[in-house]
Amino acid sequence: MKRRTFLESLAGGLIVAPLAAEAQREAKAYRVGTLTVSPAERASHFIVALEEALRERGYMKGSNISYEHRFADRRLERLPGLAKELAALNVDVIVAENNASISAAKQATSKIPIIMTYGVDPVGVGFVGSLAHPVGNITGLTADVTADTWGKRLELVKDVAPRVSRVAVLWNPDFPGNPSAWKATAKAAAALRLRLHSIEVRRLEDFDLGFSAIASQHQDALLVLADPLVYTRRREGVATAARHRIPALYAFREATEEGGLMSYGVSIPALYRRATYFIDRILKGAKPSELPVEQPATLELVIDVKTATALGLTIPPSLLARADQVIE
Repeated sequence: MKRRTFLESLAGGLIVAPLAAEAQREAKAYRVGTLTVSPAERASHFIVALEEALRERGYMKGSNISYEHRFADRRLERLPGLAKELAALNVDVIVAENNASISAAKQATSKIPIIMTYGVDPVGVGFVGSLAHPVGNITGLTADVTADTWGKRLELVKDVAPRVSRVAVLWNPDFPGNPSAWKATAKAAAALRLRLHSIEVRRLEDFDLGFSAIASQHQDALLVLADPLVYTRRREGVATAARHRIPALYAFREATEEGGLMSYGVSIPALYRRATYFIDRILKGAKPSELPVEQPATLELVIDVKTATALGLTIPPSLLARADQVIE
């Protein structure tokens, strides 16, 4: 081979090789696993938010990404088995929604990156070393809010129902973060001269008694703390409050969208969308330990005016002006 021909061939090879390597990288199809407590029909809008946000980042279903969705249908005991399924499939990343899902994923694998969508007290429960330096294979988002948020929720109740003096609190004491949320709520209640009545639900079987207690104790208002079990029974809770004409405030907007009076808290679909930042970084080579855990940037207030009218309440115009969404 002549020297000139050889050099031209070599140069061509040097150009083609990187292009071929880049094409190979672009052709890789990633698999993303999700692990959710809720049934598929109740978690569908989270999954849609996740897939839409990844599509906006260039990940096209059926082309360079596929999904393995696992739903526990409210049964926490199913999570470890579902997490093991995802680990056995060797997905590229596992998106675990809450503490129960995160814990199951953590037990199933120490190698596959795990993205929290709304972990609660992730440092305290041992998911990460710190928010700034997660260590291990877990990072993502926390749903933790500051203590004054709980006082704010009670203030919102007083804003729409000034004569309220007794407030029932539906909550799960076993869920991480909830004991501190209860303490912060009780402190805020004392300052507002409100009496709290604790209605504790630890299992799905506890809810019927909990709803009966809400109905029979003639409370002036209801505050619902967030956790996976309470979230999955939100429709029954909304119906109970409506049936007994009890103003209720929730920590998640889905309850308000289904007829609850008000909600003030993080947007779970927004957290799922933000989780795609972590997924994208990891699929491009970053390690979970290199990506600090993020806290919620904003909280959203949602008000259902129809429910307020049905309860004989008038929402102050100043409060409606502050709302992120008003359902009419």
